[in-house]
Amino acid sequence: MEQLSILPVAGVQWGVSYAGIKASVVDADNASTNQIPKNDLALMALAAGTVLSGVFTRNAFSAAPVKIARNRMQAIADSSNQKPIYLLINSGNANAGTGAAGYAAAEESCQSLAKVAGCDAAQVLPFSTGVIGQLLPVACINSAAPTIWSQLSEDGWSQAASAIMTTDTVPKGFSRTVMVDGTVVTLSGICKGAGMIRPDMATMLAYVATDAAIAQADLDKLLQDAVQCSFNRITVDGDTSTNDACMLAATAISPVALSPSHKDWPAFQAALTDLFIELSTSIIRDAEGATKFITINVNQGRDIEECLQVAYTVAESPLVKTAFFASDANWGRILAAVGRSGLVNLDVELVEIYLDDLLICEQGGTAQSYTEDAAMKIMAQTDITITINLQRGDIHQRVWTSDLSLDYVRINADYRT
Repeated sequence: MEQLSILPVAGVQWGVSYAGIKASVVDADNASTNQIPKNDLALMALAAGTVLSGVFTRNAFSAAPVKIARNRMQAIADSSNQKPIYLLINSGNANAGTGAAGYAAAEESCQSLAKVAGCDAAQVLPFSTGVIGQLLPVACINSAAPTIWSQLSEDGWSQAASAIMTTDTVPKGFSRTVMVDGTVVTLSGICKGAGMIRPDMATMLAYVATDAAIAQADLDKLLQDAVQCSFNRITVDGDTSTNDACMLAATAISPVALSPSHKDWPAFQAALTDLFIELSTSIIRDAEGATKFITINVNQGRDIEECLQVAYTVAESPLVKTAFFASDANWGRILAAVGRSGLVNLDVELVEIYLDDLLICEQGGTAQSYTEDAAMKIMAQTDITITINLQRGDIHQRVWTSDLSLDYVRINADYRT
């Protein structure tokens, strides 16, 4: 598995373990003889005094761990926490749609880790990802708790990024640094996700941390703003998971204290936003079965909502997505998606549609400068930008998506087998 170059963050440790939630995988170098346990449990340990913020799925069937983690995070924030915080993450089982038994299993896993850590279970937040509707095999997690505790290390980011994967083909993690008052402030993050992606307040799972000191209200605002232009602007298939969570931690180990009035706040916020965008777009680049990375820019809208309405209608159209998979310049599918997006009083004579810098549609029809050969060359690229100018306002929004391939169908048809 790929090893990522993720910078350690003072006050953050990661441990990983194989708990037996996911089946062992075959050793590709010696497939006839070896079965390799694939880590499926990760623990993020945050130093005492860490400020923690998070956003979670708004799916009505939100998973048991989401409910527990959300409540405990709020309780920690309300208590001005000065104790360590532990985020316990399992892959291979979502523990969603499991009712009271699932809630009890998530609680039990937290209690098991708390016993090993010598802390109160209220300091442990659970997270799960995987198959929905199956009860969490909590005995596996309980057995692995001592091992994962013993594996805690500041250098465990890359291993954790691999342990939380489900249908991901590569681990996802990145870092940024910012110079503040002569001190280097570090930001690092990992995430997972490849399918069931149209986040609503978060992504499938993401964990970001900085060593700076940041007050709770400021950290909450930072997270909300960063999520809105990153994780809440990606879609693979239009499905919002039951388990989405995105966490941001400020450990305060660095001597740097940041607030909106600090002269370096804009630089820090820009670095954080850039990190969030790289994390979220890495999900689209690794989308299930994807062969194309597609950026959709909707310009000159009246408000954010209508720009997103157009962008997501195009991004989630099966006909548009399959045309991109085939590298087929069937741009009429884009036009049709814009037209059915539901904008009131849309003047189609004003709408312009581009593939990269090639104008394909204007004045309600084919652009005079359009050529099929130029369009086909663009469609053959891996990275493609669709630009839609509505010419009815001054608002711009951007969404990222992938194509829809035969492998997407295969992966999801075989997901439980």
